[in-house]
Amino acid sequence: MIGDRRLLVADTVRTARGIPGDAILIEDGRVIAVGDHRALEGPGVTVEEYAGAVLLPGLRDAHIHPVTYAASLSGTSLKSMKSIGELKETMRRVAAGLASGEPLVALRLDDETLVERRLPTRADLDEAVPDRPVLIHRYCGHVAIANTAALRHAGVDASTPDPDGGSIDRDAAGEPNGVLRETAIDLVSTRLDASGTVTEQSLLDALTGLAGLGITSIGAILGLGNGPWASLGDEVAAIVAVADRLPINVHGFVIARSVDDLEAAAHRLNTAGDRLRWAGYKGFADGSLGGHTAAMHAPFADRPDEFGTMRLDASDRLLAEASLRMGGMVALHAIGDRANGAVVDLYEDLIAAGAPPQRLRIEHASVLDRTDIDRIARLGVVASIQPAFLGSEFEWIVDRVGPDRIVSTYPFASLDHAGVPMCAGSDSPVESPDPWAGMALARDRAGVMKSEGLLPDRALSLFTDGAAAALGEPLPLSPGSPADIVAVDRDPVASDPDQVRNTIVFETWVGGERIVVDRNRPICSS
Repeated sequence: MIGDRRLLVADTVRTARGIPGDAILIEDGRVIAVGDHRALEGPGVTVEEYAGAVLLPGLRDAHIHPVTYAASLSGTSLKSMKSIGELKETMRRVAAGLASGEPLVALRLDDETLVERRLPTRADLDEAVPDRPVLIHRYCGHVAIANTAALRHAGVDASTPDPDGGSIDRDAAGEPNGVLRETAIDLVSTRLDASGTVTEQSLLDALTGLAGLGITSIGAILGLGNGPWASLGDEVAAIVAVADRLPINVHGFVIARSVDDLEAAAHRLNTAGDRLRWAGYKGFADGSLGGHTAAMHAPFADRPDEFGTMRLDASDRLLAEASLRMGGMVALHAIGDRANGAVVDLYEDLIAAGAPPQRLRIEHASVLDRTDIDRIARLGVVASIQPAFLGSEFEWIVDRVGPDRIVSTYPFASLDHAGVPMCAGSDSPVESPDPWAGMALARDRAGVMKSEGLLPDRALSLFTDGAAAALGEPLPLSPGSPADIVAVDRDPVASDPDQVRNTIVFETWVGGERIVVDRNRPICSS
């Protein structure tokens, strides 16, 4: 309501910068002041008390795939599979409920949790579902497996060459065995239509669920019917369709193949609704550690003949330059040390040509040479990290990168000590979107190289001040900033990591509006 002045009062107000008081005064959806409630009370001020609670800035997830996340909740998720036999039974059951000829697309398979410790092949999928196209995605999103019907539908056979930036696994006779890596996934995913998996309501439910976790803004990675999850359709169109009903702020980073596509997507996002805006261009320099496709200087410790896949090319420079001209950001995925070095090289060139460093993001920044950490700090570009990766990788990450490189894998403290601006996200549905688990992992790192853990206030900053800056938002809870606020049951800075994981969110406000959340809905697929 215009002119409505409301005072939120709790035991304390906590930010990454300290404790500025116990109350937040808001008016017309914006923060007027933060301080002692006795100084902020007055005529015409409605007081809302949160006894026993702590008020925080709304949390931000700086890197999430909202449409695919919604699909993981409403479609077929395979994260709980323990064997290829169980996978086959699940595929048969799901296929039985589909219309004739409808493709079966499933997400979040984790081969590291299968007793066989291998990826399934098209032969495995053919045994379960021979009569319709099947495409299942590894949870990292950088590897997928297609059955024979899907390969045939896409025209992929022994004569199909590996695409630039991708590869097709083959058997001894040279025939595709169904495993597709990086851009090779696009050969099949772009030919399948599973867009009905995500309805407008399921997308809104998923985003409202994020608000229930205390998330008020997201950096949304959105495809244009391209990329590994292309079968889900045009993700920009999906988010635009619900723009007038968005419960949280959505900043869209678009995976585009041409400048024209990027410009068109930016216009669609910027004209759709008050809580939706175009943020910039999203590209890929390499793949994932789990899929052995991260681009490395030295081979993987557990695959001495594999150096990963470099995807960065001249088109990324053109799209990055276009995004900057349009007033947007550049967010380039880089996990391996070779990929990170190549992205830093590109960013050095862009900054030399006048690009503002705060508009350049390295997504993941997972394995870094010490010299590259220093370069990133000197340049002032943003490291967009995902602490949640450690929660699913801790059992195998040392075997993958080896004991020498583990010291420079997810080097959060080293980045922080060097002065690198940082933000955090979940990369959901790769990981759970739960920011409290991510905050805890930024500190305790699931026991992996604990010396690289962050101090409590710095971990909170990843999801508040740092993420707000990386999304182009004002400093949280500063005068005039949007009233994006969350009330919780504990102070995350004064709590140990295990306590932070168990944080209870009482209420979430976005732009001064209380968001109603159905807390019985799942927030993460199994």
